[in-house]
Amino acid sequence: MLLGGVSMAGNDKKTILIDDFVHYNFLNSLRFSDCGCRLAYIVSKVDLKENKYKNALFTFDFETKKAQIYSSYDVESFYGFHNGHLLFSTKREKEEKEEKNAKKTYVYGLPVHGGEAVKLYEFPYPLQKLEFLNNDKAVALLYWEKDKTQAHGKEEAEEAEKEEKDYETFEEIPFWANGGGFISRKRSRLYLYDVKNMIGESLTDEFTSVGDFQLDKERGEILFTKSTYKDKAPIYSQLMLYTVKDKKATEINKDLPFMYGDIQFFGKYILFTGSDGKKYGINQDADIYVIERSNLSSSPKMISPADYDKSLWNSVGTDVRLGGGRQSFVSGDKYYFITTEDDSSYLNTIDITGKMEKIVTKKGSVDCFDVKDGKVAFVGLRGQDLQEIYIKEPLKEEERLTNHNSYGDTLNKSVPEEFWFKNDGIDLHGFVVKPTNFEKGKKYPALLSIHGGPKTVFGSVFHHEMQFLANQGFFVFYTNPRGADGMGRAFADIRGKYGTIDYSDLMVLTDEVLKRYQEIDVSRVGVLGGSYGGFMTNWIIGHTDRFKAACSQRSIANWISKFGITDIGYYFNSDQNAGATPWKNVEFMWDRSPLKYADKCKTPTLFIQGDEDYRCFEACAFQMFTALKYHGCEAKLVLFHGENHDLSRSGKPKHRIRRLREICDWFTSHLKG
Repeated sequence: MLLGGVSMAGNDKKTILIDDFVHYNFLNSLRFSDCGCRLAYIVSKVDLKENKYKNALFTFDFETKKAQIYSSYDVESFYGFHNGHLLFSTKREKEEKEEKNAKKTYVYGLPVHGGEAVKLYEFPYPLQKLEFLNNDKAVALLYWEKDKTQAHGKEEAEEAEKEEKDYETFEEIPFWANGGGFISRKRSRLYLYDVKNMIGESLTDEFTSVGDFQLDKERGEILFTKSTYKDKAPIYSQLMLYTVKDKKATEINKDLPFMYGDIQFFGKYILFTGSDGKKYGINQDADIYVIERSNLSSSPKMISPADYDKSLWNSVGTDVRLGGGRQSFVSGDKYYFITTEDDSSYLNTIDITGKMEKIVTKKGSVDCFDVKDGKVAFVGLRGQDLQEIYIKEPLKEEERLTNHNSYGDTLNKSVPEEFWFKNDGIDLHGFVVKPTNFEKGKKYPALLSIHGGPKTVFGSVFHHEMQFLANQGFFVFYTNPRGADGMGRAFADIRGKYGTIDYSDLMVLTDEVLKRYQEIDVSRVGVLGGSYGGFMTNWIIGHTDRFKAACSQRSIANWISKFGITDIGYYFNSDQNAGATPWKNVEFMWDRSPLKYADKCKTPTLFIQGDEDYRCFEACAFQMFTALKYHGCEAKLVLFHGENHDLSRSGKPKHRIRRLREICDWFTSHLKG
């Protein structure tokens, strides 16, 4: 097993090792300064000794064309520029680090032109977003929870809070969230702050959770989305406009059941994206609408074309991305937004007339961006390069600005080979990553890799896991089967069809790859996937024995039990299973559950699961593992403590290393032994 050290490939490039990702830099939270003369952003890196990721603020100066570090690697979140400062949260002072109330957020300001960071603001709860109306007032989105202790005095409160850690009280669903822990009676609440005296006024009540907000500083207005509930969180949300002067909130599109996505002030209009889900369910792609600010009771107008069939987000999968950043923005008379099309994500604009233009047009991934005076800066993935910052100016080609991931240039990479094939008369996009140092005529094992979602995509961007496996001598092949993103709404709609047309697409892909690549040993082919890919892996091993080994990660095995034990189960499971519930057409849910067919499994299977994965809870992995063992099929389960659904992408570094080692060892022993 290769782990650590340096191994040179035949082309003088380094063999990619399990732990090479600890040398990668992860870029996010990109922002232009007010003058547009520099960019600020977060660079995250791995600290293997402390087994975590550390963040620092960097700036790129357009005059010097240089990037430089601007803070220590102790940044928690970056909130942009204000009054000549870069605002970020951290804990630097001794009392902050020793503070037993971990809920508090300390916001520091780092002078743009140099100097030491100064603590400016202190919030009583985790700060999710901070925007300023002016120098005196700010709007903050805080993750609030009710004080359960009702204690008086610091010592009494600390003792009571310690006692409360032994208990959890659930009064609503969802009662937990992947990556968020137990969430019953916790809310994202909107506050208006007098920042000079740090006095905050809550604009929403304790049963209301705010999705996002935007400010109109000139008018003193706050646009936000919200959901109010006491027992069950609704699928639909509400769009609100709050006027600071009048202290009044007005609902827009009242009584219209709608799943709101993005919201923006757009000149004389309010712009929003979203869908009613009537045709394609909860995964229905959003459309773009506007409503006149002078007539909020009027009906919204859709400005995206009626036949527009692109998803308004970036769903290109990779394991070399951390953190987020701006996904949409209004600048001048244009709305900037990301779309996923086929295997890539792009940046587009639309104006009030519905005229659209694709601004960033190259294949790859636009991870986040910002706009200033017509210039677009974005964090992107291009070809087999790791993340860097690019600039796109009008009438010019995009230009790479940074070199944070030069380490990636030393690695031996296999460029995915692409082809198209048909199944049921539908065009499907296939990808094959050959083993590095591939030799024609030599026989190799191969792995079918299945993405999650299902409404996401695999593309041709760098993927550490796939490249590592290719460096270990495996073919890796994949496609975006029906149910995936990027190919239109009808293509993505597999409600009630899980395990049917998608399964067929994957089997036809496998046939096509084996026909095209004679160097693959047909007796040594494995399959692996996570989330939806874990569901499909579980399904495959119960319906065919053509694969010699399998690895199912963070999977779905039983639609019936998953309904009541995951953060999205109570609405996702029913929506994706043609309206079935444990009390309505339960036979349908069981027929679509891989667990039903586990007694047919002959394929040695590795299960990988995090015990804090509340999206696809450990119960499914336990049930499949037990079923295989009960029926005499070889199986192994590796449970990662403290890891959630994102183990493979943002899990603790040592856990990511162990996970990939388990996968490689499993397939090496079963496909190479």
